[in-house]
Amino acid sequence: MSFQNRITDLLGIELPIIQAPMGWIARSQLASAVSEAGGLGIIETSSGELDAVKEEIRKMRDLTDKPFGVNIAQAFVKDPGIVDFVVDQGVKFVTTSAGNPLKYTSQLKEADLTVFHVVPTLRGALKAVEAGVDGLVVEGGEGGGFKNPTPVASMVLLPLVRSKVDVPIVAAGGFVDGPTMAAAFALGAEAIQMGTRMVSAAESPIHTNWKDAIVNAAETDTVFLNGHTSPALRALKTDTSEALKFDTDTNAMTAMAGMADLYFGGDMNAALALCGEVAGRIESIRPVADILSETAADCLELLDQLATQYVKG
Repeated sequence: MSFQNRITDLLGIELPIIQAPMGWIARSQLASAVSEAGGLGIIETSSGELDAVKEEIRKMRDLTDKPFGVNIAQAFVKDPGIVDFVVDQGVKFVTTSAGNPLKYTSQLKEADLTVFHVVPTLRGALKAVEAGVDGLVVEGGEGGGFKNPTPVASMVLLPLVRSKVDVPIVAAGGFVDGPTMAAAFALGAEAIQMGTRMVSAAESPIHTNWKDAIVNAAETDTVFLNGHTSPALRALKTDTSEALKFDTDTNAMTAMAGMADLYFGGDMNAALALCGEVAGRIESIRPVADILSETAADCLELLDQLATQYVKG
C-alpha cells in the first residue's frame, strides 16, 4: 500500500508529510533528511537571515535530489524582494504564513510556483482561497510556535475549513504519528505537517537540552502566551515562559532575545522554547527516516484496520 492524493501529486513526494518551517531549525540538516525520507523538507525564512537561507538552499541541493520547499514568513521577512529571492533559488513550492495571502500569492503564481498559505481560522482560509492559493496549511491552536491570539483546536478547525473549501489541506497542530495522520485524513486533510516532532528529531540542529525537555514533557507542559497581542505563542513550560503566563502588559516576543543561547547553547531559560502540546506524546529522540516510515506505515495499517473493524456487509 502507498499514498496518492492531490498533495503527493502536486509536490512530487512519496509520503504526505511536511516538516514545519521553524526559524533557525528548518534548515538543510533537518529539511534534507525529511525530503530524503520521502516527505517534504521546508527551509525557513522567519529568522530573517536571507544570506544564510540562500546558503541553506544551496546545501539542500548537495544533500538531496528530492523535492523541498521554502516558507515566506511575512511578519518576519521585511525584504520587499523576497519573491524574487525565492524564485531566483529555483524553488517550486512555497508556503506563506504570518500575513495577508494577497501580498505575494499572485507574484508567486505568475512565477509558476505552487503556493500553500498557513491559516488559523476559517476566515483566513476563505481569504487565501480567494487570493488564488493552491492549497492550505490549516493550523490548530495546540501546535507550537506563533499562533492566532484566539486559538482553535485542529479537531474543530480542520473539518470546518474542509466543509467550506475544495483545495488540498495540510493539517498542522498535534500531528505526530500514524493514528493522528489517519485522523487528519478522516477530518479532510491530505497531508500532515510535523513541527514539535521534527524539533526533537535526531537531525534537528537544536541543543540536546531542548530535545530532552520535549521527551520529558507532559501533555500539560506548554504555555500559551501573548493572547493580548500578536503573535501569540505556544512554548514549553520553563521559568521564563511561566513568568509571562498571566502578563498582559509585556509582549512575550521580547523574551526571544536570547534565542541563540537556547537553541544552540541549551539554556532553557534564555528564551522561549516554542513547542506544541503534542510534546506529551513524544517519548524519544529518533532519526527522521524512522519517524516518517513508521508514521506512514501505521497510518495505512490503521486505515485498513478501521475499514475492516467498523464497516460491515
